[in-house]
Amino acid sequence: MPEAVENKPAENVKTVMQVKGLARYFDVSPPLLNRILERLPKQILKAVDGIDFEITKGETFSLVGESGCGKSTVARLIVGLYRPSAGSIEFEGRDISGLSRAEMAPMRRRLQMIFQDPYASLNPRWRVRDIVAEPLRAFGLETTSSGIERRVGELLSYVKLAAADGEKYPHEFSGGQRQRISIARALASKPDFLVCDEPTSALDVSVQAQILNLMKDLQREFGLTYLFISHNLAVVSHVSDRVGVMYLGRLVEVAPASTLFRAPRHPYTRMLLDTIPDLSMSGRDRMPVSGEVPNPITPPSGCTFHPRCPFANDRCKREIPLPIETPHGSRVTCHGVEEGRVPEGPVIPNR
Repeated sequence: MPEAVENKPAENVKTVMQVKGLARYFDVSPPLLNRILERLPKQILKAVDGIDFEITKGETFSLVGESGCGKSTVARLIVGLYRPSAGSIEFEGRDISGLSRAEMAPMRRRLQMIFQDPYASLNPRWRVRDIVAEPLRAFGLETTSSGIERRVGELLSYVKLAAADGEKYPHEFSGGQRQRISIARALASKPDFLVCDEPTSALDVSVQAQILNLMKDLQREFGLTYLFISHNLAVVSHVSDRVGVMYLGRLVEVAPASTLFRAPRHPYTRMLLDTIPDLSMSGRDRMPVSGEVPNPITPPSGCTFHPRCPFANDRCKREIPLPIETPHGSRVTCHGVEEGRVPEGPVIPNR
C-alpha cells in the first residue's frame, strides 16, 4: 500500500470548511393511503446523523466507510444538491446550509464536484469543448469566442489532453480520459474547494493511479482543497492528510492519515483495515469481519456498531457514545476506547 501523506504544518492553518451537527433525513414511508390502511408508522432514513469535521486550506480530507454509510450524501449536502435536516455547513466562516438558490449561486463557482461515473456526468450530445466551456459561460469568466477557445485548450492541457480533443464527443474517450474531462470542467470555474465523490472507483487500477497523481499535481499547482470520498483504503492512504471513518451516518473516528493507518483506535476502523491483504506476510492477528450492516431505517440502539463489535458490553447497547480526543490526535466515538477495553497497538506494521 502507498505511504500515507504526512500531516501539514500547523502554522498558518486556515479552516476552509467546517461542518457542525450535520444531518440529513429522508422520508421513505409508503404512500399515505397504504400507511392508513395498514396502520404503519412513518419510516425515516437517517442518512447522515449529526457529524462534525473541519477541513483546512490545501489539505485532503477523506471520508471512508462501507456502502450506504452516508459518504455521498455528505458530498451532496456540501455542494448544495441536498438541504440539511439539521446542522450547519460553514465555508470560510459563512453558513451556506440555509442559502437560497440565488444566494448560493456565487458560491457555486468556488465549490465544484467530481462525480463517480464520468460518462454519466458528461452530456453525450455535447462536444468536449462545450462541456468544458459551460462553467466559463455560466459564471461569465470568458465572454468572447476566442477567449473561451483559448481557456478550454488550457484546461485540457492541465489534465494531459490535447486541445484538439475538444472537437470529440465523450463516447470517443476511455474511462480515464472522460474523468480527466470531468476534472477539466470542474477546474473551469477556478474553484477553491473540490468535492471528489469516488472519482476513481469506476476506473481500472492502473488508470486510478494516473488520475490520483494528476489530482495531487493540480492540488499543488492551484492550492486546491479536497473532500475526497472513497471506500478504497489504499487510495485513501495515498491521497489523504486526514481521514474520517463513517458508519451508519455517523463519524466513528477522525485522525491524521498516518495515525489512522498505523494505529487505528475504533473497532470498526480496525475491521476495515483488516480487509486489506497482508502482502508483507507478517502473520499478525486480524479482527474477523462479522455480521452485516444493520437496516439504517431501524438502526440498533446505543452505539450502532455494537452488534458487530467484539468489545461491546451493555453500555454500548444503551448509550450513544460521544467523541473523545486521544493523545495521538484522533477523535474517536467509542465507549470501549473511553474505558480502556479496546487495546492499543498498530494494526499495519512497518509503514
